[in-house]
Amino acid sequence: MRPTTGARLGSSGCTTQVIVVRSPADDVDLTCGNVPMAPLPVDAGDPIGEDGPGSLTGKRYVHPATGMELLCTKAGAGQLRVGDEVLEIKQAKSLPSSD
Repeated sequence: MRPTTGARLGSSGCTTQVIVVRSPADDVDLTCGNVPMAPLPVDAGDPIGEDGPGSLTGKRYVHPATGMELLCTKAGAGQLRVGDEVLEIKQAKSLPSSD
């Protein structure tokens, strides 16, 4: 799957929903809780159990290898992954000090 910028995706295994902020250059295997992400609306499947820390509303998740960036709009129990790699929470840039 190659998600496009602005696409809204959800997981059928938990309540996680995201918006694609920066799309990857190539196809990726984007999952949440080891369940493939799909365009909204998503049919509810079998609920997943606890999958690590889960996804957090308002956080941006990045995959440096592909350049993909996602904004989580609804939290869930699953972790966002590309293949076997867990997506990282994007860290805020520090502001320069003022004199």
